[in-house]
This record gives sequence, structure tokens and C-alpha cells, in this order.
Amino acid sequence: MLWHDEQAFENATPAEMTGRTGASGANADAAHGPSEDDFRQEMLGIFARNQLRVALFMPLLAGLFALANAVWVPASIVMGWFALYLLVEAAQLWLARKCLREQPQGPELRTWLQYFAASELSFATVWFLPLFLFWQPGEEAQHLFIGASLMAAMAMRLLMANNFLPLVTTGAGLIALALAFRSLLAGGTVHLAMAAMIVVLGLFFLQLASRLQESNRETLQHRQQRERLIAELAHQRDEAERARRQAEEANRAKSQFLAAMSHELRTPLNAIMGFSEIISAEMLGPVKVDRYKEYATDIHRSGNYLLNLINDILDYSRIEAGKVELQEEVVDVLAEAREAIDLLAMKAEARSLDVRVEQMDETVELLGNARYIRQMWVNLLGNAIKFTPDGGRITLRVRCLQGGNLAMEVSDTGEGIPPHEINAVMRSFSRGASAVRKAVDGAGLGLAIVNGLARLHDAQLQIESEVGQGTTVRIVFPARRIISGARAELVRGEDCASDIERRLILLTA
Repeated sequence: MLWHDEQAFENATPAEMTGRTGASGANADAAHGPSEDDFRQEMLGIFARNQLRVALFMPLLAGLFALANAVWVPASIVMGWFALYLLVEAAQLWLARKCLREQPQGPELRTWLQYFAASELSFATVWFLPLFLFWQPGEEAQHLFIGASLMAAMAMRLLMANNFLPLVTTGAGLIALALAFRSLLAGGTVHLAMAAMIVVLGLFFLQLASRLQESNRETLQHRQQRERLIAELAHQRDEAERARRQAEEANRAKSQFLAAMSHELRTPLNAIMGFSEIISAEMLGPVKVDRYKEYATDIHRSGNYLLNLINDILDYSRIEAGKVELQEEVVDVLAEAREAIDLLAMKAEARSLDVRVEQMDETVELLGNARYIRQMWVNLLGNAIKFTPDGGRITLRVRCLQGGNLAMEVSDTGEGIPPHEINAVMRSFSRGASAVRKAVDGAGLGLAIVNGLARLHDAQLQIESEVGQGTTVRIVFPARRIISGARAELVRGEDCASDIERRLILLTA
């Protein structure tokens, strides 16, 4: 029977528990536990449910008790007592159903506690009446039977009301006192021993009920704390989901804005650059004022800078939004490095920079996207040109690392990057102190774009730098992207009918 209370706690759903604890329980401070009203409401509910669970067992016990006493007591008295018991039992069951249906809260709890206390008093009165109605002088066997039956009834009430000490003392306590008193009045060794046993058991039951009530209070407190934590976690989850949706909407709005602005900005920029180039080249006739020709050249240079800046922003936004798709092909990494040098040769020559490629003994080919690998070379070489002093040296190299990985490296003899700025320069729109101090052109997107394109190839961007000694930027590709030996022959073979077949060969070879 003790499982009733624990089961009532453990099987109750959060919604049921919230409904029973009411508004006061929802606002209770977790540090102080449930309020007294919360506790009373829960305990009364458990008591009412336990009352209904034993609705058939208790009348059966009372019927057997009455039938056995018919051996010593006239049947009319026994039947009258049993009818009175059934009346009291029916009143208790009606009261329990009404309590569960109305679920009283606040001030109503005290009234309902009085109702249940009165019903327990009636129950105890009915059960100790046989001590005076059925008790036959000199019939010790009957006395022992009555005592054992009343102790069983007392134990039943304890198990039903152990979660609420006031009901225990009202019901089971009164039965125990009446039985002990009647045994003392009877006198004799057997009766005195029975009275002592009843007192000891009563005290034990009282202490047990007190501990069970405290345990139930702690269980209720833990359940409410758990429900409060669940509610807080659900709230945080909803907030995180709302923030995620807002971020996605903002990202879409940003992408739409950049797409629209790219078109709006590129159209006038193309006109500006075209007309300025016509003027500076004097295609439609000589410019009489040399200063105007210089202005036209400056306009063309500025327009070209703005166009490159717009292209960088668009590239970064596409990478960030995951809109860049990797269309894999066989790429000659060193050939792409030379293409990058050719594209930036004029800038390097203007600064008298020595740009060279360290030639490897064999051709190094990679499974990737040629345009993106060339763009990585161009961005890294462009950065190196910006931050290498006139007459400096820039080296592009490709080398194999331990473990079979492949590294693309760009090294320069610039002033280097302080250790505390290395992580910062890899972030978007972030520039080192040297770039700010020297007013170097750029928006701080070069390395961010390289990092995004490297991740697209399952590669990692690394920076090694020492102040005053230069910087080496390295992109490390995994070994599975390197194409050499038999794999290269399979890929270039005439038997490959399509790109899909070529990719399958690369994955399995």
C-alpha cells in the first residue's frame, strides 16, 4: 500500500502537477520549496485518490469483522454496526470524489481539511464502537480478535493517510487510543500486554507518518523544481529558435541587399571606368589640360578599387550563406600559382618585388575547383604584395607534409604580424594594426574569403609570422584530395565517360 503515494508523485505528468499546484505553486520560489497551500492541496489529492483505490477492500474487511463477531454478539447489533459503517464509508467516498472534481485551492483548503478530519473522526468512531458493543466479558479470544482487527483497520488508515499527519492522528490515532483504553479497563496480563503493544505501535506509526510526510514534501519540492527547470529550458529553447529564425531572416535580407546593390553599383561603375579610361587614353581626341587627364586616371583607379571591393563582399556573402558549390576537377596547383603571378605581375613590378615559384620535381594535382584555387592564390599573393616593402621577396610553393597532406604556401619578407593579431586578421572585416597605420587598401575580406574557400575543400588555413621576419600563410589540403600515380591515370583515362564516373573512380581508387 505504501506505493500509492510514490506512484501518485512519479506518474503525474507536468500538466497534471501544474493543475494541482495552481497559480501559487507556479510562482513559488525554488529556493524555498512549495508553499503550505501547495503541500496541503497535493496531500489532500493523494489521500482522496487512495480513498477511492481501497473503496472495495475496506467494506470487505468490515464485513468479515462483523460476520466473525456474530459468533459472540447478537446479529441485530452486528448488522446495525455494519450498516453504520457502510454509511460512513459512502460519505467518505462521496467526499473524496467531490474533492478530486473541484480541486480546491487557497482558502478552500482549510475547509476541505476540516471535512476530511470530520470524516476520519466518524470512521474512527465507527471502528472503536465494537470495543463497547461487541466486547463480551471473559471472552479473551474475542478480545484478541477485536484488537487484531482494529489494529488492521488502523494500519489501513495509516497507509492511506501517511502523507498527511493531521488525518493520521484523527483516524488511526483515535482507534489506537480507544483500543489501549479498553484493554486497560479489562485488566489481566493479556490485556495489559495488548495495551502496551498498541501504545508502542501507535508511537511507531506516528513517527513513521511524520517521516513519510516530510519525504512527500521533499518529493513535491523536487518535482516543482524539475517542472520549473523544464519550463525554463523550454523558454530558452523557444528564445534560441526565435533568435535563429531572426538571424536567418537577417542573413536572407543581407544577401538580397547585396545582390541588389551589386547590380546597382556595378552598372554606374562600369560607365565611370569606361569613360575615364577613354578620357585618360585620349581616344576621342587630345585632352588640352594635363590635370584633367590625371584626374581621369585617378577616377579609373578608384573605380577599379570599388569594383574589386564589391566583388570581395559578394564572394564572402556567398561563402557565408553556403551558396558556393564545389564543382570538382583535376587542378594543377603550380599552374594556378603561375596564373596568379601573371594577374598581379604589374603590381609586383611597380614595387620591384621578387615573386617566384618554388618548382617541384613533379606536377602536383589536386581534386578541387580550379577557379577557387586560383582565387586563393590571388588573394594570398595580393596580401603579400600589399605588406611587403619595396624590393622584397615573395615565394609561392607547394609541398607535401607528413601524413600525405598537401600545403599551398605564400611567404613574404614583410614586417610580420604580431602574435595577438593572427586570429583577428582571419576574421571578416578585420585588419591588423599595420594595415590601419599605413592606410593599406582593402576591407579585411581577403583572408576570410580564402578561409571559406579552404573549408569548402576540407582544408585548413594556417598563419605563421614573426615580427620583422615576414609571414607565411599556408593552406593544408587533406591527402585524399591529392591525385598522383594510378589515380591520375584513371582520371585522365579515355574510359571515363562522365564526371560522375570520374568522381567514383577518385573515391574508390
